[in-house]
Amino acid sequence: MPTVPTADEILDRSFRRAAKKMSEKNNKERANTEFVGAVGAAIHDRLVYIIRGFPEFDDLPPFYRELADILFGIDKIKQSLGAVGWAAKHTKMVGNQLVLQSRRVEDTQIVRKRAVARLASMVHQIDKDLHFLNEVRNVLRKLPNVEDAFTIVIAGYPNVGKSSFIRRVSSADPQVAAYPFTTKGIIVGHRQMGRERIQFVDTPGILDRPAEERNQIERQALSAMMNVANVVLFILDPSEHCGYPMDVQLRLLDEVKGMVQVPVLVVANKSDITTAEGYLTMSTQTGTGVDEVLAAILTHKPEYVEKKRERVVDIRSPVILEEEETGMDEDAFNPQGEKRPRVRKPRKPRTVQEKTLPE
Repeated sequence: MPTVPTADEILDRSFRRAAKKMSEKNNKERANTEFVGAVGAAIHDRLVYIIRGFPEFDDLPPFYRELADILFGIDKIKQSLGAVGWAAKHTKMVGNQLVLQSRRVEDTQIVRKRAVARLASMVHQIDKDLHFLNEVRNVLRKLPNVEDAFTIVIAGYPNVGKSSFIRRVSSADPQVAAYPFTTKGIIVGHRQMGRERIQFVDTPGILDRPAEERNQIERQALSAMMNVANVVLFILDPSEHCGYPMDVQLRLLDEVKGMVQVPVLVVANKSDITTAEGYLTMSTQTGTGVDEVLAAILTHKPEYVEKKRERVVDIRSPVILEEEETGMDEDAFNPQGEKRPRVRKPRKPRTVQEKTLPE
């Protein structure tokens, strides 16, 4: 996605482009007319380029579409893109109208000044939209790449050890700290398992509260669980060092189970401090039990099926051409007008590398 320039940057570039064309004209009146048309066309082209740099949000996968909606609001993005489209249409239209006017007046410099003022005013009307779209661009281009692979989404309350777990089992390197909400967005890590690569998604912590009260960070976690997870690993902290009692953690677990249609594996972390009966246990601090949890996750992974490759003929291999049969060419006549058989000698097989001359 290209950088979205400000209104002043668009105008400055357009004026410089038009001034260059103007300097190439010897006739002053004609130069003013060319300047007006060039400015309108340059602004129009730049604004259209901005619009085309954004994706069709309705065609995005659900996960990315929801993230864009959570972070900025798709309707608001479309509204700003619509404002840019309005400006693109009208700057070109007004530029063409002023070109016609300049051809009918004696003093084209007056029309040129009027054109500069009107076009600049229209572009400045969308300056806020341009700033907003550039902010959208800066965030969306940094969204993690979620692959089409077996995906484990890690969920739970803040500070229960989600980021510590993903650091131990994948290539991701999230920030780990002793305070909640250190994860501000979606973090993706991978682990090579033989010929396959599995994917771990570290989500921000979710709180047990009504959906309308959840912030952007929590809504990103819910979107990941509902759109990309093959398995949800829900981590509990029975020591309650995370700052949340077990009863509220279990309420959130019940809510998550009701929201997703994939297996939910529950594990109690911080076994170096305390344990919880009835759950898998581990300690992401010491590494105890992490391998067992990973093995339990992999029981939900479908069998790896190696795709059979279709046999493809090597284009570098010689192609054997069949021998031509001896036969009668009915269209061949001798000088006396009588038909006679044309006997073709058998040819040796040739390869595609050999060059043949026409007979």
